Amino acid sequence: MNDHDTRLPDIIAHRGNAIEFPENTLQALESAVALGVRHVEFDVQLTADHVPVVIHDADLTRVGDRPESVHSLSWSQLAAMSVGEVSRLGDRFTGTCAPSLAQTVDAIAGWGDVTAFVEVKRSSMRQFGREAVLRRISEVLQPALDRCVLISFDLAAVKILRLMTGARIGWVLDRYDADSLREATELAPEFLFCNLERVPATTKKLWPGPWDWAIYEVRDLETARHCQELGARYVETMAVRSLRAAYDEAAPKA
Repeated sequence: MNDHDTRLPDIIAHRGNAIEFPENTLQALESAVALGVRHVEFDVQLTADHVPVVIHDADLTRVGDRPESVHSLSWSQLAAMSVGEVSRLGDRFTGTCAPSLAQTVDAIAGWGDVTAFVEVKRSSMRQFGREAVLRRISEVLQPALDRCVLISFDLAAVKILRLMTGARIGWVLDRYDADSLREATELAPEFLFCNLERVPATTKKLWPGPWDWAIYEVRDLETARHCQELGARYVETMAVRSLRAAYDEAAPKA
């Protein structure tokens, strides 16, 4: 039995410390790193002028309280718009803007041994074409590529990213079923991601393979322990501070 069979799964900050800060912002990501998390995850879309930006949704409705599509805005236009999640966080982060991927790469350079899981969103690939999006994102990530894992729900995109960059890859599962297992076995990615809700309740152990499992939407110690029992090496959470505190409390006392 190796070390990962007995210890709690490592924490991945899902869109940063997104409970306390607007998701996918430099503040959220930097807060997670300051809390001691060594793995962060963020999402990338393309603007109308093909600038990769760190944002989850294809529009600003949820995070910016306005209807524009990210894909219809230039980078300069988007950079002037707040994504402070007023409906969730109030006015505390008014004026906070979505960072470009280039700005985030600069931040990664100062984060020591932190690994960044970079999720390429399907909406951008539908809008601009898979190859164009992947090539543009790969170009911007180049200075930090050895510190990144490139992930997507889009299986074809993950295959292309491996060939295009030689970087580590991860596939985010839409379904936990026999077809997905067959495709994962053929792909043999370094990582598989899955929402815990998609894993059947009868599952005793996650599929074995050459990959490490990352289970997301985990917010508490009990669920993290369950993921560890299933065989997950990582859990992904937005509740970074509270889960870190629970881990610290559960750690054996010297």
